[in-house]
Amino acid sequence: MAEMDTKEVVALIARIRERANLLIVDEMKARGIEGIVPAHGAVLAFLFRQDSPVPIKAVVERVGRVKSTVTEMFNTLEQHGYIRKMPCKSDNRVTYVSLTGKGRAFRKVFDAISDKLLTTAYGQMPTRDRRVLMRLLSQVEQNLKAAGGGG
Repeated sequence: MAEMDTKEVVALIARIRERANLLIVDEMKARGIEGIVPAHGAVLAFLFRQDSPVPIKAVVERVGRVKSTVTEMFNTLEQHGYIRKMPCKSDNRVTYVSLTGKGRAFRKVFDAISDKLLTTAYGQMPTRDRRVLMRLLSQVEQNLKAAGGGG
């Protein structure tokens, strides 16, 4: 592998994201799944771990995206029948969200595609190197957050 210019870190991350998204889209298409895009993954992964409806604010905080972006994701997922939104009975400023039966059933497909993505992305990379990669990418993210990029 050729030596890479360290100035290309953001471009490299963008290319990795693009290739990962293409793999996900191809897998979804092959399974006949409609209404879900790669960006929905973090929201769905969070909701799969919940036993009861959660405030939209909790999802926004967990996935690290701006509220308007997550709200748009919820609108799309609701339109396609994967989630439902419910107003809080005691506080009209709060809206809860939960998976529908269709959303819960999607978890099997989600997990299969996620497994394929990770297996493909990591290839034969040793676990030790995977951990180092995650630590270093987390540091890049923290550096950008500290500088005001996205938060």
